[in-house]
Amino acid sequence: MTLHATLRREWAADLTPQQLYDLLRLRVDIFVVEQKCPYPELDGRDLEPSTRHFWLAGDDGRMLATLRLLEERDGSFRVGRVCTAADARGNGLSGRLMEAAVAEIGSAPSVLDAQVAVKSFYDRFGYVTEGEEFLEDGIPHIVMRRNG
Repeated sequence: MTLHATLRREWAADLTPQQLYDLLRLRVDIFVVEQKCPYPELDGRDLEPSTRHFWLAGDDGRMLATLRLLEERDGSFRVGRVCTAADARGNGLSGRLMEAAVAEIGSAPSVLDAQVAVKSFYDRFGYVTEGEEFLEDGIPHIVMRRNG
């Protein structure tokens, strides 16, 4: 069965308080609770004027997956906070979010810190590994870059 979900994209300043709460809650549920990584999820970048938030909402309005796109001062982008609710995985939702983010990034360079276990997922979108693996909150990560 295919899960129906509507793609949404908002600038940080255009998020409603409920939307911001829902996306932060989903990220905390995945990264802090499920992955058992107590870290500062609220890093000060979610409400920067150039930050874009992408998410997929179910027919009931529930946030199923989210992605944060940061625009750096040099014009490059950073993709991050990509996650899908546990009960919505396996439906291609993160892939839809990445397609939308890559379309928005266009030919600008972009970078992300991928969990090594899902590196091949980002390979599909033109990201290539750069440097050595590193541990972030006890989880192996690798820097991946895409140059347009």
